[in-house]
This record gives sequence, structure tokens and C-alpha cells, in this order.
Amino acid sequence: MFLRFPIIVQFLRFGLVGTAGFVMDSAVLLAMLALGVGPYAGRVASYLAAASLTFALNRAWTFRSAAQAPVARQWGQFVALNLLGFAANYGTYAAALAASPLVAAHPVLGVAAGSIAGMFINFALSRRFVFRPAASSEQAASMKNS
Repeated sequence: MFLRFPIIVQFLRFGLVGTAGFVMDSAVLLAMLALGVGPYAGRVASYLAAASLTFALNRAWTFRSAAQAPVARQWGQFVALNLLGFAANYGTYAAALAASPLVAAHPVLGVAAGSIAGMFINFALSRRFVFRPAASSEQAASMKNS
């Protein structure tokens, strides 16, 4: 059923990749906290680690049929465009951390809330700008002749 709607398949894969990113994000945050780095600076490091993992998995699995730009350039686009999702993600995390003693005691809850907040923004930006569908040979020829 889902195969008739490739965007749904992509979104489900994106969500699974995001789950792996959540695990990475949480693990690195907990490691940073154990090393004495604060919860805000630790979150920047954990987000970058998670973004790198999710980029690699999305490139290889979620959007594998998309046009493949050079890895470094595409990773840069992914991270730069997903800064909008990061703003929603980190803003939700910081607000939850400041407002809730429960989240302050268990920052991973804030990571989860932030991940959900940024997921839809990141999917839309990744699909539209970072992992654009490969142009067919007819489209490429018509663009070249224009």
C-alpha cells in the first residue's frame, strides 16, 4: 500500500533514521554531561554528531535514489538547511529544560521533544533541497536546451 505513495515511505524511513539520530544525540549528550560539559554546550556537540549520522543514513537509505552531490557539499547543505529544524529542536529542548524540573533532571526528555519539533522541518528541507530527485534524461536535456 505505501509503495504507491513514495513520500510516505521516505517519511517512514526518515523517522527510523531520526530514531537512530535520537539515540546518538542522547548518548553524546550524556557523555558530554559526564565529562562536565554543561547541558547547553553538550547539546550542540550531540546535535552535530546526530546530524552527521542521520545525513549518512538518509543519503544511503531514505533518499538513495536522489541525485548525489559530492558528500562534503551535500553534508554542508544538509547541516546548513537543517539549522531551521535545529532552531526548533534546540529551542524546544532549551524551553523544556528551563520550564520543567523533570526535563532538567532527565535532559533526554528534552532531546525527544526537540527531535519531534524539528523532524517535519528537516524532512521537508532535506527532501526539497538536499536530496532532490535525480532529473530524468529528458528533464536534463530540456534544461540544457533552455
